[in-house]
Amino acid sequence: MKEIIATEKAPAAIGPYSQATAAHGLVFVSGQLPADPETGAFPDDVQGQTRQSLENVKSILEARGLSMANILKTTVYLQHMSDFAAMNEVYASFFEGDYPARAAFEVAALPKGALVEIEAVAAE
Repeated sequence: MKEIIATEKAPAAIGPYSQATAAHGLVFVSGQLPADPETGAFPDDVQGQTRQSLENVKSILEARGLSMANILKTTVYLQHMSDFAAMNEVYASFFEGDYPARAAFEVAALPKGALVEIEAVAAE
């Protein structure tokens, strides 16, 4: 049975989707924009936006009693592939030891003009 995961420590969904769902020992975290959950504001640069997006992922996982160490795979969507190195520097700081699998893509546009959006799949 699918379970819905929601927390006020991450931004509310801006459409007809859940922050995360869980089933069969897996947790699927929806793409997280870099919105501050209290103000909705985005940091100005890709490093700040990466940090905030990952903090949002982390908060959602914590609502399920998990941590970043439970992540199996992430997908990173970038407005500009030229921001890859700056994103990667911040991204690496959120993981200790073995990194999850990852894909990264440049996309034509992201919601609300974001520079980055990050989704994750984790195991319980």
